[in-house]
Order: sequence, then C-alpha cells, then structure tokens
Amino acid sequence: MNTLQHHKHHGHHSEEMHHTAEDLHHPSHTEKDSVFKIAMQATLHCLLGCGIGEIVGIILAASLGLGMWESMIVGILLGFVFGFTLGMIPLVKAGFSFIESFKTILVSEGLSILVMEGAEAITQVYIPGVMEAGLSESIFWYGMGISLFAGFIAALPVNLLLISRGIRHHH
Repeated sequence: MNTLQHHKHHGHHSEEMHHTAEDLHHPSHTEKDSVFKIAMQATLHCLLGCGIGEIVGIILAASLGLGMWESMIVGILLGFVFGFTLGMIPLVKAGFSFIESFKTILVSEGLSILVMEGAEAITQVYIPGVMEAGLSESIFWYGMGISLFAGFIAALPVNLLLISRGIRHHH
C-alpha cells in the first residue's frame, strides 16, 4: 500500500480524479505543474528539517569541541532526526501511531533526506575552508548556505519521482 493509499485507508481524504487511459499516458500541463509544485513544497519541507538539524548539530558539536568530521556526523544525524520529526508531526496529529508515522516517513521521505544530507556533506567538504572554519567565520555560513542549496537541488528530482509515482506527498 503506497503512502497515499495508506492515508486514505486511515480516513484521510484527498481529491480523487477520474482519468481516461489517454489522460494517464499524457498528463496535462496543469497536472505536471501541480506535481512540480508539490515536489518544491516537499523539498522545502525536507530542507527545513535537515537545515535546522545540521545547524543545531554543528553548533552543539562546536560547543563540545568536537573535530570537523565528528561535527559533520552530528549535524547529519540531527538533520535526519529533525527531518523525520517534522514529517511525523502531522501524521501523529492526524491519528497515526508513532510507529506508523515513522514507517510512513521512512518510506516517503527517507530517500529525499538521504540525498539532501549527502549533497550537503559533499558540498561542505569541497568548499575550501568550510570544514576548518569556526561558527563566527563568514566562510562557514557561506558554505552552509551553498550546501543547503546543493541539497535542495539534489533532492528535488528525487521528490519529483517519488510524488509522480504516488510514493511521497506533501503533508
């Protein structure tokens, strides 16, 4: 059962459209725009969770005096935690159990978060000076901004694919 069917099964309503066979093979311009808009929103949602988690993780790691690689690991782990948490909150509010919510987010958003975090980490490593910079240095924040943008660009096609296949949706 895909995520959208799962939501219908649990009493969540979504617009049902009736399509002809021709419609299914050739989506309208409006449907393509809608999928892109939903993918943009979903990717921004993912970016928010990952970004908050990474920044909190890096600040926490810096305050504990961790090295650059340990800081990156803490940031990535908290990126996943915040990303999953932001995804799960609406599901729990809608009546899903914690386990159901976690499984749904793992399937529907896990790949997007993984791709985003990977792109962000690679970008941070390859921008000279970012990994060695302190929180008070502009190169750190410049690098963080570029890496978040890179994560967004990397995750957007993943979300487009997942949404077009009915695996992922926007809450």
